[in-house]
Amino acid sequence: MIADWASIGGILVIALLFPIIILAVSALIRSRRKAALYKYTTYECGPETEGDTWVQFKANYFMYALLFVAFDVETVFLYLWAVKIHDFGLFVFAEIFLFIMILVIGLIYDWKEGALEWE
Repeated sequence: MIADWASIGGILVIALLFPIIILAVSALIRSRRKAALYKYTTYECGPETEGDTWVQFKANYFMYALLFVAFDVETVFLYLWAVKIHDFGLFVFAEIFLFIMILVIGLIYDWKEGALEWE
């Protein structure tokens, strides 16, 4: 039991020390020269803005992203389920069926709300 907790503690220590070590090494090997003024322009981030820079985006774009993530996660779960289906019983089959039905209900809701319409 202690060995299990020791391995978790070791992973936690590594997870905490790794970013600190990376930041320290990058601070040591970075360039000490002052950056030229043109380096801070928006060239690297796109053209100079003209007019008002606050633009509203339609929420439909975010809905497409959420649907993609939902069905991507579904694919991951279904693949793992399909690989081990012979080891599972009827209860797991019912759980997977419920999982798919929840996603289908979400898809039908998005469809009715017009989130899948591209204008």
